[in-house]
Amino acid sequence: MTRTVSRTRLRSVARVVLGGVLVLAGAGHLTFAREDFRAQVPPWVPLDVDEVVLMSGVVEIGLGLMLVLLPREQRRIGLLAALFFVAVLPGNIAQLTEHRDAFGLDTDAKRALRLLGQPVLVAWAWWSTRTVTP
Repeated sequence: MTRTVSRTRLRSVARVVLGGVLVLAGAGHLTFAREDFRAQVPPWVPLDVDEVVLMSGVVEIGLGLMLVLLPREQRRIGLLAALFFVAVLPGNIAQLTEHRDAFGLDTDAKRALRLLGQPVLVAWAWWSTRTVTP
């Protein structure tokens, strides 16, 4: 029982931290990191680059707030967050393949390492929003 309770708490903390990370990243899309996020929008996206950055920032803020404020909906929101992280993967790939510098990622090795972090975000969103079963 104690082990289940501590795993549940750990997942809750991980969910809230992820929510905070998403809100901060979303705020960055709208303000201080806007130019860096522009480097991650692939050129084949048929929308204005700045609009994509702004829309994705709003989505990140919304997902982050929902992860923190709607724990009863955590499974659905976790799935949405995981799908969002999958959806933005082409942007990370474009940053690598087109050698775009942003966020201090100024070498292909750094960009490739960042790309490996995307599955971690997907797993974090999924794991932190699943219910612990005894």
